[in-house]
Amino acid sequence: QVQLVESGGGLVQAGGSLRLSCTASGGTLSNYAMAWYRQAPGKERESVATISRNGGMTFYAESVKDRFTISRDNAKNTLYLQMNSLKPEDAAVYYCAADSRRSAFLVFSQGLDDVPYWGKGTLVTVSS
Repeated sequence: QVQLVESGGGLVQAGGSLRLSCTASGGTLSNYAMAWYRQAPGKERESVATISRNGGMTFYAESVKDRFTISRDNAKNTLYLQMNSLKPEDAAVYYCAADSRRSAFLVFSQGLDDVPYWGKGTLVTVSS
């Protein structure tokens, strides 16, 4: 069973950038479609971006498209989320997640309920 640990969160001013990382252990990252989700206080967890096993396909929520980039380095067992032009509404706990059964497209389109593996999250705070 894969374990996921996020890092890279912190406080940033609006317009700034952060790069989140998610390191996997106990499994081979290339076997998993990977995703980033986020949850703001008082809101439901939502999908941010998803990436296929070989990194060739990516999917983004409309709210982050053209600002965020999801990528992966399977040799390092690490998933990334580059976040640029951050807005106060991007503030949330960011979670990485892994799914060995479905494609990245299905993970993105079918919602988060059936995603089996989750990290504990990293907090991103954006000051205005």
